[in-house]
Amino acid sequence: MTRGRTRTDASNLRAEARCPRTTPDYNSIRQWPSDERPREKLLHLGPCGLTDAELLAILIRSGTGRHTALDLGRDLLSRFNDLAAIGRSTAAELMRIKGIGAAKAVELLAAFEIGRRAQASNGGEKIILRSPDDVARRMVPLMRDRRTETFVVLLLNTDNSLKAEVELTRGTLNASLVHPREVYKAAIDNIAASIIVVHNHPSGNPEPSREDIEITRQLAEAGKIIGIPLHDHLIVALGGHTSLAERGFL
Repeated sequence: MTRGRTRTDASNLRAEARCPRTTPDYNSIRQWPSDERPREKLLHLGPCGLTDAELLAILIRSGTGRHTALDLGRDLLSRFNDLAAIGRSTAAELMRIKGIGAAKAVELLAAFEIGRRAQASNGGEKIILRSPDDVARRMVPLMRDRRTETFVVLLLNTDNSLKAEVELTRGTLNASLVHPREVYKAAIDNIAASIIVVHNHPSGNPEPSREDIEITRQLAEAGKIIGIPLHDHLIVALGGHTSLAERGFL
């Protein structure tokens, strides 16, 4: 038996030095087996068959460096804990994740907003608002995730169908001011038969403040004088919603 490397071994080593052996680049999702790629899995299994990270990967589309789009999706979930928190984030917050630039952040936020609007839609049917629950089904998906306090007026026809939504103010983190004349100017300009007002509490607590109760009473009194009644004032928050009409403040 010959000790050491044979002439063939030495030749192989020289060949490997000139042209090293390569392995598949699994840092690219395109190199994965087709049944493991998020897009192909969705086509085969439907969206319900994918994990949260895989759904995010489809929106992110491409990775960066040695991180795939799926890695970035996992990074987002690790940073924000769940999809709801990602949907409430700002573009600047998303862009703190390495590999998430402005384009990816915008696409993610657009997708979450589409989801909120789809949840709030009525399938193309006329939107009738006859109860606090009707208003909540429409407005909670649209307003619960907002980071600043926003005041919206819902303008109704005589059959309580929604004629228009008018956003009057968007305040700071914890305050939004509105005056009855602004509310009823929107109602008069749009020839509304009645109105409902809605605002959110970014704190997550839907309980009405003293200011909320006061503005509700002012709006109700103004509506009686003008002849455009205020049906309700709904407060929306992550913790639920509160109807001031049900609380007896109207």
